[in-house]
Amino acid sequence: MEETVMPQGQARIEPGHRTRQEHKRKPLWKKYIWGYMFLVPAIAIFIVFLWVPILKGVFYSFFHIDFVKGNTFVGFDNYAKVLSNPDLLVSVRNTLYFMLLTLVIGFWVPIAASIAISELKLFQGFARIAAYLPFVVPGVVLYGMWRWMYDPVGPINALFGFFGAEPVSFISDSRFSMVSLVVMETWQQFGSAMLIYLAGVLSIPKDWYEAAEIDGAGVWARIKYITLPSMRNLIMLMLILQLIGTSQAYQSQLAMLDGGPNKATLTYALLTVKYAFNQLDYGAGTAMGILMFLVLSLLGILQFKMNREEY
Repeated sequence: MEETVMPQGQARIEPGHRTRQEHKRKPLWKKYIWGYMFLVPAIAIFIVFLWVPILKGVFYSFFHIDFVKGNTFVGFDNYAKVLSNPDLLVSVRNTLYFMLLTLVIGFWVPIAASIAISELKLFQGFARIAAYLPFVVPGVVLYGMWRWMYDPVGPINALFGFFGAEPVSFISDSRFSMVSLVVMETWQQFGSAMLIYLAGVLSIPKDWYEAAEIDGAGVWARIKYITLPSMRNLIMLMLILQLIGTSQAYQSQLAMLDGGPNKATLTYALLTVKYAFNQLDYGAGTAMGILMFLVLSLLGILQFKMNREEY
């Protein structure tokens, strides 16, 4: 029986043995098939509950919705209707004003609270719970409580009267109504954002702070040169999320004032709700939702571009 002679320098390949090159030729989808299988449920939920409604919204924005007589294709009439409504400009202006007020009044509050709590040596756990408690207050209780606090004979005006100031019509005066809502929203919402910022602060290596203290850096120097620069990307992300969230605000404006007084708190999202559920014009309401979706999509793309080095 002849013995097969292998060329010098060439290894003998046993049957069933695969070379490294053959492993490399294996398709990636076969290599990661089980990982993809675990993603299928999440992707299915994402498609069914997010993208299908969005695509249906785009479709229905070109129809006049009638549950009795059936839907009628109207083209861009719904978009023309909402764009020609003078209340649209009012709602856009009020929404931008609301977003600006939340940045000026409320955006820095959770950042300051998280840094202050991280510096506490005692009762840090209690401070976290106390700051988060307003977030768990139900909406019905929240709005009732703040309507009482803003009342002309409520506790805030009573405090003003104690110092000799005149009562302020917080919610019935168009000059103060939006500011009053922002203060209320800040009081309730800052706790959840504070926990996120606090996690970011606590993730900063303690060695940096210890080295700064050895070099003689005080509290303000550590915050300025270590804490805030380390949280820059988190702050930018939270800024974009807050802009997106406040641009869709309508719940407090609807529950407290229904867009009043004199449309001073009529936001874009509240006008969308009024189209859909007050006037039962679902086509126009959907068209307004699609316009908002396009704007927020551009804002999300901008955020991704600004932080693309992090991805």
